[in-house]
Amino acid sequence: MLREILFPLLVCLAAFVGFQILEGQRDTARAERDAAEYEASGLREAARISGEMIAARDGIDRHRTKELTDARAQIDTLRLDVADGRRRLLFNATCSTNTPNATGAGGVADAGAAELAADARSDYFALRDQLALSKQMILGLQDYVGQVCLR
Repeated sequence: MLREILFPLLVCLAAFVGFQILEGQRDTARAERDAAEYEASGLREAARISGEMIAARDGIDRHRTKELTDARAQIDTLRLDVADGRRRLLFNATCSTNTPNATGAGGVADAGAAELAADARSDYFALRDQLALSKQMILGLQDYVGQVCLR
């Protein structure tokens, strides 16, 4: 008779212990699942933010590249106009009228308009091109810092 009572009791105890072990494993699996979902959510958010930052950077680059292209086209047009004689490079300058053969009092009316020498024109246009490039680079970096880095 003791065997008839003891055997079902041991089976019930083994089933109870088995269910407790399974419940612990279930709780562990749920905690791991929740942690993985939280991490996946964070990674999705990081990917979204990275995508927005890349899009902002690309937009800044497109805008500044277009402005640089426009400025360089304007410089090239000016270079061609000066080379063809349609425009002149005039500078705000004073010209001295002290010439070795001057017999009378010279005046400003005797001097011609101040103009850049022909051999210095290429340097002038190179400087304008470098200035336009530097300006767009600086503005682009300022936009990047303001719109992307400080976000």
